[in-house]
Amino acid sequence: MQHARIVLLGTGTGLPDPDRSYTHLVWDGPGGPFLIDVGGESYRRLLATGIDPQQLRGVFLTHSHCDHINGLAALIFSLRLGGRNEPLPIYGLATTLELASGYVTAAGLEEWAALADWRPVTAGEQVSLGEGLELATAVTAHSRPCLAVRLSAPNVSPICYSADTEPCPAVTELATGADLLIHEATVAEPFAGHTTPRQAGAVAAAAGVHRLVLVHFSPRWTMPVAQALAEVAAGGFTGEAQVGTDLQELLVSQQ
Repeated sequence: MQHARIVLLGTGTGLPDPDRSYTHLVWDGPGGPFLIDVGGESYRRLLATGIDPQQLRGVFLTHSHCDHINGLAALIFSLRLGGRNEPLPIYGLATTLELASGYVTAAGLEEWAALADWRPVTAGEQVSLGEGLELATAVTAHSRPCLAVRLSAPNVSPICYSADTEPCPAVTELATGADLLIHEATVAEPFAGHTTPRQAGAVAAAAGVHRLVLVHFSPRWTMPVAQALAEVAAGGFTGEAQVGTDLQELLVSQQ
């Protein structure tokens, strides 16, 4: 039976803390490693988790805000310096990929930019990533077009990542039946385009997930961790809840 894990490479907001980088994560299981969003030092953080960045099977960009894509040019640069010649599939909305490719071009990578294999996806599309790994998407409620993702693979329970969003039915539906929900919790009070810990707890309860991990979170800018967990419970979630930390490993349950 195959094993899988999610590693939180970064868990902070667009305004990082000393111990929290921009939120991005990696799937390490069937069809992986597969990177979701690209913070500013993804290559080094992958190494810190024991993952060889040269073995990346693909990247998914949830949206085009710079804290989610600003490390892409540096990742491509490092992959080529490390000897990679195999194209790197990069998935996302067409508008997201257009802006991300502009970042890569602006970095002056010239022919090295050919390493990027841009693969647009549409909202709601399901993508087969190899070895039985399936990626499903849903549009979130954010200030730029953004996709939440759900990953499913043989013999392991589905996981869902909300990306940046305020609570919305599409994300709740995408998360329904997942074992693990990784959900943003950026703000202390309801705010357009983002979610509070209490709202994240309500989403997790409505989706019926077993585990909830908060990311895109700051004890400095959002609220203290203990308060956030109390807010999750106040939102109605009675399962296992925690606030994610950088380089934290989340084992994916086996089926």
